[in-house]
Amino acid sequence: MARGTLGKGGGGTLGVVVLGAGPPGKRGRGRAGPAGSCSSVAAGGPVPVPEPVAEPGSPAPGSMAERDAAGAGGNEAERGLDSPDSDSDSENGGASGESEMDFLRNLLSRTLGLGSEKPEKVLDELTLDGVSRFMQSEKCRNVVCIVGAGISTSAGIPDFRSPGTGLYANLQSYNLPYPEAIFEINYFKQHPEPFFALARELYPGQFKPTVCHYFIRLLKEKGLLLRCYTQNIDTLERVAGLDQEDLVEAHGTFFTSHCLGSSCKKKYTLDWMKEKIFSTVTPKCDKCQSLVKPDIVFFGENLPPRFFTLMQSDFQKVDLLIIMGTSLQVQPFASLVSRVPTNTPRLLINKEKTGQSDPFMSLMGLSTGMDFDSEKAYRDVAWLGECDQGCTALAELLGWKNELEALVKKEHSAIDAKSGQAGEAGASPSLPPAGATASPSSPPAKPGSSPEKESDAGNKAE
Repeated sequence: MARGTLGKGGGGTLGVVVLGAGPPGKRGRGRAGPAGSCSSVAAGGPVPVPEPVAEPGSPAPGSMAERDAAGAGGNEAERGLDSPDSDSDSENGGASGESEMDFLRNLLSRTLGLGSEKPEKVLDELTLDGVSRFMQSEKCRNVVCIVGAGISTSAGIPDFRSPGTGLYANLQSYNLPYPEAIFEINYFKQHPEPFFALARELYPGQFKPTVCHYFIRLLKEKGLLLRCYTQNIDTLERVAGLDQEDLVEAHGTFFTSHCLGSSCKKKYTLDWMKEKIFSTVTPKCDKCQSLVKPDIVFFGENLPPRFFTLMQSDFQKVDLLIIMGTSLQVQPFASLVSRVPTNTPRLLINKEKTGQSDPFMSLMGLSTGMDFDSEKAYRDVAWLGECDQGCTALAELLGWKNELEALVKKEHSAIDAKSGQAGEAGASPSLPPAGATASPSSPPAKPGSSPEKESDAGNKAE
């Protein structure tokens, strides 16, 4: 793992400051060694072709989303094409190092009581109802969403870690030395074929955005969305109507590609890459014949500069943090939950609790992970279940359910019409049942679900 990044710390724990060699800000699996877990296809880790070839958002696995730059046609630097020989490594590293030092200073000041800031309880109760009332108050003006592969699984894109159905559990046919290798940059340079074969299966444009994606769009339309940080590389946030300015595609995007030649770096379009991938031809540069890679962040590559730049300003302004469909296993993305002010509420919508304080660090008073159950809990709420159901439940409490349902139906019909599938697809499905109101300590009962399914890690994404 590179210097300046947090080590293992699924979800908000301080973890370890790794002083190993290498430029800062690189994407880490959150665990050492080949067995380390990666994010989902949609979760931008490395490419989640569609937590995609992600994160690796896992590569951006989770959904192929795991990306992006401000303003239409943002420049190359903002899109964060960070290869090992990128000219911006040292500059980004310095910014990242300062960012981590500021974070640690603030963390120590807050947790050891060295500052004057005292936690203020802003939710009248630690439930989804309490969050909805806060969102309708004058105190909530800037909402930041951080999302992973779990928000794209209902679109048909696998996450990375669900037993039996996750991406990593179904890569046997690629003869990899270990599952994460498919999203590691050094392995890709030597053996690009497995990645591009997977990309054909998960390529953007074959899936529709989910209820979660359109809920985030509603936040934008209501003037509440400050930013959406995504690990996914499936581009479904864009398809749902979010602009580049609304997004930080932390694990890159399939939207553009670049030649890996150190003296070339020629840029290629989504259509060019799509043609190569579906013709089963390994993409090679027209100019120098070097390998061409989608601009998704693989393990061992730097995150886009945009991630570090906006993180500094956004997390000083945020009034509410909504975390959806991520296991918070991949750093530095997972550390975002700890960067909000101490009085900012945090809502987790996920199949399982994650991002909780490490017991050892908590005993030392050095944790800013989420706390759902202890006597000291004052701002964190967990809604456990499918992400689409959680968004539906919240929309209903906010009085937005009909609007959300109409938006999903309209947008899905437009996508079907554009692809010539309107007649075959039929009517778009209605929103999923909201389920029972969740409490900070126990998952809601969900219509049509069984205890066995409840225990799946489906929305753990990344």
